[in-house]
Amino acid sequence: MALTRTLARREVVTLAFGAMIGWSWVLLTGDFLTRAGSLGSALAFVVGGLAVLLISLTYAELAAAMPRAGGEHVYTHRALGYTPSFICSWAIVMAYVTVCVFESAALPTALEYLFPNLRSGYLWSIQGSDVYASMVAIGIGGAIVMTAINYIGIRFAAFVQTVVTALFFLVGLSLFTGSITFEMTGSASPLFANGMVGVLGVLVMVPALMVGFDVIPQSAEEINLEPAMIGKLLVFSVGLAVLWYVLITLCVSFALNVDELGASSMATADANRAVWQSPLAGHLMILAGVGGILTSWNAFIIGGSRVLYALAETGMIPAVFARLHPRFNTPYVSILAIGMLSCISPFFGRTILVWLVDAGSFAVVIAYGMVALAFLRLRANEPDMPRPFRVRHGVLVGWGALVMSGCLALLYLPWSPAGLIWPYEWAMVLAGALVGLAFYLNSLRGRAR
Repeated sequence: MALTRTLARREVVTLAFGAMIGWSWVLLTGDFLTRAGSLGSALAFVVGGLAVLLISLTYAELAAAMPRAGGEHVYTHRALGYTPSFICSWAIVMAYVTVCVFESAALPTALEYLFPNLRSGYLWSIQGSDVYASMVAIGIGGAIVMTAINYIGIRFAAFVQTVVTALFFLVGLSLFTGSITFEMTGSASPLFANGMVGVLGVLVMVPALMVGFDVIPQSAEEINLEPAMIGKLLVFSVGLAVLWYVLITLCVSFALNVDELGASSMATADANRAVWQSPLAGHLMILAGVGGILTSWNAFIIGGSRVLYALAETGMIPAVFARLHPRFNTPYVSILAIGMLSCISPFFGRTILVWLVDAGSFAVVIAYGMVALAFLRLRANEPDMPRPFRVRHGVLVGWGALVMSGCLALLYLPWSPAGLIWPYEWAMVLAGALVGLAFYLNSLRGRAR
């Protein structure tokens, strides 16, 4: 039994775009503006977006040349060997799982804006964030639903992705059009806040916010398109997502003054309410954000389960993760594993959200750098390998992607002003690394037998 090719062009674009957009554009835009100001935030997204665009070009060539499930795992295994491939693949698993875990904690936070009395059954408080039984139940319920959607097949999951992405895209357009003619009263948010430290504070979040284009190579074995088109759609989806984040950030800064921004917990929704002078517009934006949660969640269950499937197929993790459902033809054990992990985060409340974004960003830039290295190695060692989508000036692009990945990785280290928070964010990274180390050592024992 093998994976089947069912995804068409539109579904590929909505899969990647929906993965990259998610919920952060509704939840965290106010945080971006507070950290860096309007132009500072836009600059961070442009710089981070250019870095991700360079990286995506290396992915595009490799995905077209090797359209197999697992993406990064396949490329690095061929170019760099067993151990580097495991490190890269496990970093991607960590990044994808943190996104899925993020969404299960974000869902009740989003719905609370629509239903202010949603909290009931106080449990405890973590870092100033109160945790309630009702919010935990919503997060777990969402995890069960999203797991079930993916369990029964990628075709149905892709249909859900397309419909929901189209709906939240239309709501986002309403903010763009409304902010064009809106006249703000009061003091506008500063163009730059906190100087370079503020810009770096947003920049370190960009890799995790933009992670998602690589869902395309993860599911390449299930895409029913010419290999060259897979590469083109991957790059297009990255450019579209960068433009979206920049425009949303600028529109919110046009719509809310400094006082309104400081008092807002959902800046994008409050901005849409302000430009249309209607609470309904704010509620529609929250619904769009919920749609973003579902599309991102959906895409990363797809991507994460395919990486686990590929790791299991090569014997790097237990073979059970490569089992395909006899009826739905999905890697159901891998899907269930991600679903169970998504049931944990609601118990930690809202505080965990930023921690997850930062920790996931660190993991993904490690993988990006290793893919760029694999790209360069294959260009040198296998120059005649068929490349349906061949990047121009490939060596320059590859080195640019590698250098940018390294620079981004340095931002997370303790001496950086935007470094990961100790102990919380580093604990997440170290815990994921230890689980990966256990799998790796077990796989080495299996190879030795």
